[in-house]
Amino acid sequence: MKAILIFLAAHWYLSLFSQTFLDHRYAAHGAFSMSKFWERFFYIFAYITQGSSYMSPRAYGIMHRLHHAYTDTAQDPHSPRFSKGVIDMMLRTNKVYLGIYKHTLTPDARFLKNIPDWPAFDRWAMSYTSSLLWVLIYIGYYVYFASSFWWYLLIPVHVFMGPIHGTIINWFAHKYGYSNFEMNNTSKNLLPLDILMMGESYHNNHHKFPSRVNFGYKWHELDPTYLVMKLLSWLGVIHFNKLATQRVATEF
Repeated sequence: MKAILIFLAAHWYLSLFSQTFLDHRYAAHGAFSMSKFWERFFYIFAYITQGSSYMSPRAYGIMHRLHHAYTDTAQDPHSPRFSKGVIDMMLRTNKVYLGIYKHTLTPDARFLKNIPDWPAFDRWAMSYTSSLLWVLIYIGYYVYFASSFWWYLLIPVHVFMGPIHGTIINWFAHKYGYSNFEMNNTSKNLLPLDILMMGESYHNNHHKFPSRVNFGYKWHELDPTYLVMKLLSWLGVIHFNKLATQRVATEF
C-alpha cells in the first residue's frame, strides 16, 4: 500500500512540476531563460515524469498562448463556456494540441516567437510505442506492489495524468473559486493555498499577470513551484526575465 501511494504522489507532483515549469512558465510565457543543456535536461526530465501523457513543450506553449489571447471565446482551445462538458472540452483541447503538434493547424506568427523545439525527441516521446511502454511500466509496478485488485483502478490516473491536471485547471478554475482581479474572462483562483496543483490553481492571478513567475499574489497564496524555481535561479540553472518578478500585465 505504501509503495503504491508513494508512487502515485511522486508521479502526480513530478509530472505537475514538469508541466508548470517547462511547458507553462518556460515554453508558453518565457518567464525565465536557461542554457540549451538545461533545456534538453528538462525535456528528458519531463518525459520521465510525465510518461505516457508527455506533452510537447512547443505544442503546449503555442496552445496556451492561444488560450490567453482568446480566453472564453470560440477561439479558446479549452473554454468551459464553449463546451458541453468536461469530456467535450478536453477532446477539443486534444484536437487543437495535436493540430499544432502535427502542423495541420497554423496559428498567427505572434504565437510562435521564442518557442523551444526538439522535434526528434518529441517524435519519440509522443509516439504510440513510447506511450505503450509507459503503460506497461505502470502495470508492472502495480503487479509487483499491489496487494489487491482494487489498487489497479489507479492505473488510469497514471496513464492520463497530464489530461487530469489540465482538466482541473482548465475546467474547474474557470468555474469555481475566488478572484483577486476583475477580468473579462471567467478565470478563478481555485484554491487559497495551492499545495495540490503547485501554484497552477491561482488562475485568476495568472491571467492578470501571465509572465509573472510567481503565480501567488496575496500573502497566503503559496506557489511551491516558484520556491523551487528560486532555488534553481540561485544555483544559476535558470535566469528570470525582467518581467518575471514584477506585478505587470503582459500579452501572454
